[in-house]
Amino acid sequence: MALTLFNPFEELIFGEQFCFLTGDLTTESMTVFPEWLMDHFKIGQDRIEMMDKSKSYVYADLKLPCTQRVKDAFVNLDQKIFEAYKKGYEGMAALDEHLIFLWTSRIVYGLLYHEMQYESNRVLSVGQTFDLSPMLRERFGNFHLMIQSIIEPVSFSDRKPWSITVFPLKYSADILSYRDDAINLLFQFGVNGFGFIACLQDNGIIGECQQEILEKMKGHILHPIQFEELYARFHYSDYLLQYKPEYKNLRTDNGIKIEALPVVVVASRPLFGFWDQDMFAQLLSNYWSVYGIQREDIITFRKPFLSFLENPYSGDFVNPENIKLPY
Repeated sequence: MALTLFNPFEELIFGEQFCFLTGDLTTESMTVFPEWLMDHFKIGQDRIEMMDKSKSYVYADLKLPCTQRVKDAFVNLDQKIFEAYKKGYEGMAALDEHLIFLWTSRIVYGLLYHEMQYESNRVLSVGQTFDLSPMLRERFGNFHLMIQSIIEPVSFSDRKPWSITVFPLKYSADILSYRDDAINLLFQFGVNGFGFIACLQDNGIIGECQQEILEKMKGHILHPIQFEELYARFHYSDYLLQYKPEYKNLRTDNGIKIEALPVVVVASRPLFGFWDQDMFAQLLSNYWSVYGIQREDIITFRKPFLSFLENPYSGDFVNPENIKLPY
């Protein structure tokens, strides 16, 4: 009999009595953010806002209902990530990307889960019916299936559904930097001498798009402002991607194999939309505001576009040691 797995996005099931991953009834739960992460950086009692800014949670209060089996699997995963984290960049770079995907997905899906719960309760309170578009149901359903690979015989073909890049970063062990986009399934994480960027459902397309700059970075320890610019490139590329990642889920008696399908580009529609420097400058200024850099500093008439990754004249990678900004 072929394996059949729970998909909460079919019936939009986000009740606290159901395990987020299996759909089984449960009274157990686990935190969205790993406890060691909250303890180490003392963020457990800090607040995090939902997307519409009208609701916020204390980090430690964000939880996912789960069975003991699911909780044990994530505790085991968390230990592997923690051991790698303590070794800095070398430890994280040596990890199987699948483990980074699962660890990152716990946080991104956890935030998505609470967004779904909040929005469902909000619309029900005004007598409306909560619903999602078919596109979002499919995207999130596929994402949920991929996360189930932590406990179920779900595997992936050679072409992975994600782009994940890990690199050395000039952050001390006491600084944590992260951003997430739960709707578009993006994640940025920097700490303890390393950073990584994850596009969790792009079929590797965005990583391939940014391959040139990733090659130039090799051998360098990035300055934090370069990290922000790199994530902005990934984020904007995701926005411009004009093709929806497609999958073929091959079901057998032994499990499910997810095949990330290559994109077939047609002449009338390029892979990415037009790269608008004005729009990118606005996005980048949001990330660089901590340095006092505004949009008008990034894109100025008769001056090259400001970049801390590439020299605008030669295209060479900017040596992080030459950047005279705090980190």
